[in-house]
Amino acid sequence: MIYFDNSATTHIKPKSVLKAMMDGATIYSANPGRSGHSLSLKTCEKVFEVRQKLCNFLNADKPEHIIFTQNCTDALNLAILGTLQKGGHVICSCNDHNSLSRPLFEMQKKGLIELTVVTPKNQSLLCLDDIKPHIKPNTYLIAINHVSNVNGDQANIREIGEFCTQNCLLFLVDGAQSCGHIKIDMQRDYIDMLALAPHKALYAPQGIGVLAFGIRAKILPIRYGGTGTSSIQNYQPEEYPESLESGTIATPNILALGAGVDFVVENYEKINKKIDNLATYLLFELSNIKNVEIYTNVDNVKFGVIGFNILCYDSTEVVDILSEKYNILVRGGLHCAPLKHKQLNTINQGIVRVSLSYFNNFSECEYFVKVIKKISNEKLKMAN
Repeated sequence: MIYFDNSATTHIKPKSVLKAMMDGATIYSANPGRSGHSLSLKTCEKVFEVRQKLCNFLNADKPEHIIFTQNCTDALNLAILGTLQKGGHVICSCNDHNSLSRPLFEMQKKGLIELTVVTPKNQSLLCLDDIKPHIKPNTYLIAINHVSNVNGDQANIREIGEFCTQNCLLFLVDGAQSCGHIKIDMQRDYIDMLALAPHKALYAPQGIGVLAFGIRAKILPIRYGGTGTSSIQNYQPEEYPESLESGTIATPNILALGAGVDFVVENYEKINKKIDNLATYLLFELSNIKNVEIYTNVDNVKFGVIGFNILCYDSTEVVDILSEKYNILVRGGLHCAPLKHKQLNTINQGIVRVSLSYFNNFSECEYFVKVIKKISNEKLKMAN
């Protein structure tokens, strides 16, 4: 099997991640923060170590502002709903995944906010100039995808973030596809809220998300319940992270995330050089195949995401052929990002997406290119 669907989730996890996950289910298996006994306290210490690790990794304000969520969608909902200003105006972009855009469209439908979706003039890079013309007196939030999960198009988050800070606007970044592939610095990039999907380029398991936020973001809870602190009170505690983490947290997944961060930090250059080399090879070879159309810009290939189509084939048909005949697993369709497909004019056909991880290799890429050539040639013969 060749697994090229790492933007959905990484298939192969480092051994250290698997060990940490097992430790969380066996050694540190008490409920952190819910009891005063020794095992609960030790587990709580391990969880805090991961908060601190992420705080350092992202250059966030403090570990208490690292919130563990169910997934990245949950983190984005917390950021959007937890900072909601009724009657305010929000700007997002056509690059956004449904996990970011749907909460905003829902708030718009309910009449709670105004919403503007911007389209970049330079198709492969969202810039500040794309956003500035849409600022209104009641604008309070800029919420954007850092790297598109469809084709790797990116946003210039640093210049957008600096503008937001200078103009007292909150800046939310969806880092689901970027964190691990590129170094994100919340201070340098002026990010107020950053949502992560650690099961992708941080090689963590599914079932864990992260929302990191800065001192300018005052986030209210969107879920209420047990926190293990201030149990006598009828109301949610105000202190972070407890106020935003109701219910038992996923300790095994959190500890595995900590190991994933360690793996990426220790091997960052090696990981991303390999992915860049493999993706560059694929982009070059695919672009030279007749009947193949490429949607990924060479400047964005470093994220390991390549979108393409074989003309006259629906993307899902190509995916089925690759899976059933060749045991190659890729993603087709709309990738939960219809706004992006409307921009790319692929809303009907979708896109075939190849997405790489450190655990892919050159022979897999070489074989994939041969298979795509074969499928394309078969289609050309049928057309003639």
